[in-house]
Amino acid sequence: MAEPYKIIDSICNGSVKINGSNDNLNSYITSSNSVRRGSGNGGVCLLGLTGLRNLGNTCFMNSAIQCLAHTPEIVDYFLGDYQKEINYENPLGLNGELALAFGDLLRKLWAPGGIPVAPRMFKLKLANFAPQFSGYNQHDSQEFLAFLLDGLHEDLNRVKCKPYLEAKDAEGQPEEEVAEEYWRNHRARNDSIIVDLCQGQYRSMLVCPVCNKVSVTFDPLMYLSLPIPSTTMRTMTVTVLSTDGSTMPAPFTVTVPKYGRFQDLIDALSTKCFLRNHEKLLVAEIYRSKIFRVLDEPSDLLGLIRDEDKLVAYRLPKDSETPSLVLFMHERKEESCHLGRLSLEWKIFGTPLVGRLSDLTNGSDIRKLFLKLLDPFLMPVGDDSDFSDEAGKIDNGDSIVEDVTSSRVSDNDAVSDSSEAGDEPHLSDDFQFYRLDSIRPTEIKMNEPLSISDFAKPLTIHVQWAEKMIEKYDTCLLSSLMEVCKPQLFTRMPPESVSLYKCLEAFLKEEPLGPEDMWYCPRCKKHWQASKKLDLWRSPDILVIHLKRFSFSRYFKSKLDTYVDFPIDDLDLSNYVCCKNSQLSNRYVLYAISNHYGGMGGGHYTAFVDLGHKRWFEFDDDRVYPVSEDNIKTSAAYVLFYKRVSDVK
Repeated sequence: MAEPYKIIDSICNGSVKINGSNDNLNSYITSSNSVRRGSGNGGVCLLGLTGLRNLGNTCFMNSAIQCLAHTPEIVDYFLGDYQKEINYENPLGLNGELALAFGDLLRKLWAPGGIPVAPRMFKLKLANFAPQFSGYNQHDSQEFLAFLLDGLHEDLNRVKCKPYLEAKDAEGQPEEEVAEEYWRNHRARNDSIIVDLCQGQYRSMLVCPVCNKVSVTFDPLMYLSLPIPSTTMRTMTVTVLSTDGSTMPAPFTVTVPKYGRFQDLIDALSTKCFLRNHEKLLVAEIYRSKIFRVLDEPSDLLGLIRDEDKLVAYRLPKDSETPSLVLFMHERKEESCHLGRLSLEWKIFGTPLVGRLSDLTNGSDIRKLFLKLLDPFLMPVGDDSDFSDEAGKIDNGDSIVEDVTSSRVSDNDAVSDSSEAGDEPHLSDDFQFYRLDSIRPTEIKMNEPLSISDFAKPLTIHVQWAEKMIEKYDTCLLSSLMEVCKPQLFTRMPPESVSLYKCLEAFLKEEPLGPEDMWYCPRCKKHWQASKKLDLWRSPDILVIHLKRFSFSRYFKSKLDTYVDFPIDDLDLSNYVCCKNSQLSNRYVLYAISNHYGGMGGGHYTAFVDLGHKRWFEFDDDRVYPVSEDNIKTSAAYVLFYKRVSDVK
C-alpha cells in the first residue's frame, strides 16, 4: 500500500476547512508548537490524518472514533472550552472522566505531526461506563458508538437537576402540539452537545387489534437502525395437514425472502393455503418420521431451514389452548438383521398426525380420533368382499365418512359398553396405542379413563399398525413428504443490491409486535399483540444510520453482505419526515462510514472519512490512505454518518 497521504500547507494555514468548519481549528493550530515540517511552501503536516493504534481487537473502536472525531461540530466543540459544560453531579455520568478522556484523545488526533495514538486511557474510562468493553474481545462498532454517545451526553448534560415531568394524555390534541410538548419535556432533562447535534424525534403509533384504540407517543432518536430487505427470493415447499381429518395432505410452494424470517414463511403459507381467520399454523420439521423441532419463533432466520429438510404445517384453531393436542406416531413391523439373524421389530414410519381432544377422555376416544385423522388416507375399496357396497359412496358429509370408517375398521375392533374391565378385547388385529409418559411405554386400553389435562405439551401416542391396516390405508401418501426445495443446477446469481431508501421504508413499515412485547390496551384493560408503526418526526443535524447486517436467533447468527446503494451528495428525507412545520432542511451529505469486513467469526473494521472538498481517506487503525470517492460505496458499509445541508434555492 502507498505511504499515508500528507495534507499540504494550505490546511495548516487554515485556508481549507475540515468538513466545512474551522472555527476552533485555526486557533488550535496557532497555539500548537510545531505545525509544519520543512520550510516555505514545501512544508507539510499531518493534520487530521492521525491513525489509532490497535490495542488488540480494538479496530471496532478505532473505526467509530475516527468517524466521530471528524464530525465538524464535534471537532469545534472539543477543541474549544468544553470543560466548562462538564456535569460532575450527574449520577448517570462518569464525573466528566469520559468526556475529558475523549476530548484529550480528539486533540491528539488533530495535533500536528501525525504520530499514531494509542487510546489506552480513553478505553479504560469507557470500560468504567460500559464494562462490556473491558478486555480485548472484538465488539460491534455501532454498539460501541451508542454507548460512547450516551456516555458523552451524560458527562456533558447541562441540566444539573432534572425536573420530574409526568406524561399527559394527549388524546384529541393536534399532533404538532403533542410532539412539541414531548420534545420540550425531553430537552428539560437532556441538554448537551450530543442532543443538539445527534438527536431527533420519531412518532410511535400502536393500534389495538380488538378495539382499534390508537396510542401515539413521540420519542427521541439517536440513530436509525435500518433493516436490509432482501431482494433475493427463495422458494420453499411445505406440506399442510389438517387436524380434523377433513382433507388430504397437500404440498404448497411459496416464495419468501432468502434472508427472511419464519414469520415471512408463515405469512406466505397462510395466504397460499387459504388459512381462515380462526386458524393458525403449527410448522414443524420432520426427520426420520419424528418431529425434529417446532418452528415457533417468528424472528428466527429462514437460513435455519435447509433445502433438503422436510416441513409440515398443521392447521389448528386459534383457541387450541383449551383442547389438548395429541401427537400420533406410527409404527409397523419391519425385518431387522442382528448378529446374522433376521427378526421383526417395530419401526417408526410415516408422518406424525396431530389431533385435538377435550380434557377428559378414554382410550376409545383416542382410537376414534386417530381413525378420523386417517380418513383421507383410506384406499379405494373396489370389489373387496370384506366391505359393503356402501363403503364406496364417500363424500364430504360427516355421516358418510363415519359409516365408511366404521365399516372398514370394524368395532369388534371397538369395545362394547357392556364389556367388563377385565375382559377387554385385545385389538392386535388393527391398531394398538401406547402412551410414552414413563420409561416404558404403557398400552392404552379402550375403556381406560385417560386424563390429559395435566399435559402442558401435546400427548404423544405411538400407534402400532397391523399388516392388514397397512394394506387398507395409503401409507405411501402418509410417508411422502416433499423437500423444502429440490436441488437444481448451479446458476450464478447476481450480487444482491438494495437502495438505502428501501431500507428506510422497511424500517417505517407497520408490523405486529412480537408475542414477547404484548401491549396493554388502556381501553380493553388487557394485553394484546398490537400493530406498531414508526415515523420520522424531527431529523437531527448529524444523522447516524446503522445498517443491520448482523442477525441473531436462538440457533443461528449470520451477516448480510448485501450491497446497499446509499446517496453521497444528496440524501433527501423530505418524503419521510412527517412534521412539515420545521424550517430545517431534510437533505444530507455523507461525510464518514464505518466499514466491517469479514463474517461472524471474525472480521475487521475500518473507516472512510471526507476531509472536505471530496477528499476521502481510509483509516485502517494506525494507517491512513487516500481513497477515491468512487470506491467508498461497498457491501462492507455498516454505519453511515450524514450532516444536514441547507436546501438549494
